[in-house]
Amino acid sequence: MSSRVFYGSINHGQIAQFVSLAVKLDKIVEGLDFSSLTSKDKVAVKMHLGFTDGAQTIPSFYVRRVVEKIKETGASPYITDNPTSVYNAFHRGYTQETCGCPIIPIAGIKDLYGYETKINYMDIETMSMAGVLHDSDALVNLSHAKAQNNVGYAAALKNIGVGGYGGSDRWKKIHGVFNTVSWDSGKCTPEHAGKLVGSCPYEYIKYDKEEHDLKINRGKCYNGNCMECIEADGDIGCLSIDPEGFETFHEIIAIGSKKILDTFDSDKVFHINFLMDMTPTCDCMGIVQPQIVPDIGIVGSRDIVAVEQASIDLIGKEELIWSKIPPYFKHLNTDKSAGLHPFQRLWGPMKDPYLATKYGEKYGMGSRDYELVEILPAEETMQMKGGHSFERGPSFA
Repeated sequence: MSSRVFYGSINHGQIAQFVSLAVKLDKIVEGLDFSSLTSKDKVAVKMHLGFTDGAQTIPSFYVRRVVEKIKETGASPYITDNPTSVYNAFHRGYTQETCGCPIIPIAGIKDLYGYETKINYMDIETMSMAGVLHDSDALVNLSHAKAQNNVGYAAALKNIGVGGYGGSDRWKKIHGVFNTVSWDSGKCTPEHAGKLVGSCPYEYIKYDKEEHDLKINRGKCYNGNCMECIEADGDIGCLSIDPEGFETFHEIIAIGSKKILDTFDSDKVFHINFLMDMTPTCDCMGIVQPQIVPDIGIVGSRDIVAVEQASIDLIGKEELIWSKIPPYFKHLNTDKSAGLHPFQRLWGPMKDPYLATKYGEKYGMGSRDYELVEILPAEETMQMKGGHSFERGPSFA
């Protein structure tokens, strides 16, 4: 059975407030139906608040509109993210005054408040689920979509599947799944290992001569767009770059997300993705980045898999803004006939955004089949009667 995904395009049929993206967001929230929330509910609004100079997350203007809709139900919302982002959130415009509710560290002030949760994936037995998120009665998963160096694409699943766990697990365990590499040490001499290290134009291959151990930073590997290390390996055949090695991060995100969603009643979980100001890498990079695809709009659903599938599909219809791609991307796929998603053309074919929804569906979080319900489409609203929206004089409204 397909899930409904509400979609508000950034495009509009006329210059009038009643067809603005803000109004479309209000109607998306109405479609999601917050009426299942009660006055006793403590509602976590999980979002990424950015980091240092990384301010290209969701503008507080839109955050406040969602918060006010939650408060209309009588429930008590609060925004939550990792402690570092919370502590300096005011630098990027996120305060209780601008957002309309408190902003709370997701795992306590020292990032240590959590609940040990069984994971049993690869060498990860448990992870610490962030305590504030675990203790909440309801969840509004408010996510900023972007390209991402580890998985190609990130939004709703990564927002909770990584952002919903304590700091040590976020970095040591979840990101640690990339430490695996298809390398045959028996076929590789130290001299050949040095050749492999030197072949990577990004210096992402490291070799420990004493331990005779070679690692590739898969999180930054451009895989099929590059493959210079494979060419350097030649007939030795000790190294392989395989798609399976890039799926592990998607899968651990899905497992982590499922554990979090299972702590909530299904009728008290809502997902909203902002497909705007989409950057080449994660919001945690702490810098202003160029926008690499055109703004699309906002999508929302009660089904996390459906909202991600719709987001990836909508982004897939766009073309990369080639003039804005940073020069350190040395291996871009410019072949339109390759059938790649725009973010794969950036990060390589093995970092497939659709793996997010493949594993989301595998772990029972929803369906990749969806019905896209567009809110106030431009083709219709341009025929409606409405006043233009501009300031004729000081109104203070």
